[in-house]
Amino acid sequence: METNIQRPLQFSDEFVESYLVENVRNFTVAGGVVVNLDHEPMHIGGPVPSVIPGWKSATLFNGIITSAKRVAVLRVQSETNLGGLVFGEWDWFGNRFAKFPRTTPLYISRYDHVGSVKLDPFVFANQREEASDVRDYNVRINLWWAPTGTDCYMHNEHPFLEIHTQIHGVGRIQKFVDRDESTLYEQIVMAPGYTHDPFSHVEENGLPTYPWHRYYSDSDCIWLAIEFHPE
Repeated sequence: METNIQRPLQFSDEFVESYLVENVRNFTVAGGVVVNLDHEPMHIGGPVPSVIPGWKSATLFNGIITSAKRVAVLRVQSETNLGGLVFGEWDWFGNRFAKFPRTTPLYISRYDHVGSVKLDPFVFANQREEASDVRDYNVRINLWWAPTGTDCYMHNEHPFLEIHTQIHGVGRIQKFVDRDESTLYEQIVMAPGYTHDPFSHVEENGLPTYPWHRYYSDSDCIWLAIEFHPE
């Protein structure tokens, strides 16, 4: 089987180099955030080898991935005029979501469909340990950009499972009891190279339920969304 099959992701540009590598064997990453896009562990070489679990990530510097099924590598090529990325192939999110507040500077890249996976949504959401309801999902990814101090809109509707990886800057995912800032009850700090755990609750029908939540950027931020769409 051919190894290290590489292609640019649909949103790769002069600001954020982004590419996919499949059937990875002894592949050197010069620098960037590496996201494991499969259940199988990603093995990292070095004086003391390490393991990155499925759907988690790490930041590598001339690091060697000794084995993995499928990974995405993302690297901000320069921070100079980084906000200029919105003048390329990115959309202001309000162009895709009519109810979005006109004054919110949140931008979304093109989508890329990176493949299919079989998973038990209850295991994925950490609601049980043994897989007994395996389903087929398409995996779709995209980038988001927001400048410092952006309230990226409180919402609770996703018809799919979703996790995020921070690529640049520092932000927070905040959870609320109601659609009201004063009801904040938990937040997840997002720093470069970090992928959070799923925080949806999967119902008996296999569909996810989300609390009211939002992303808030404490600095200029770029993050990756990983979506699991039922086939």
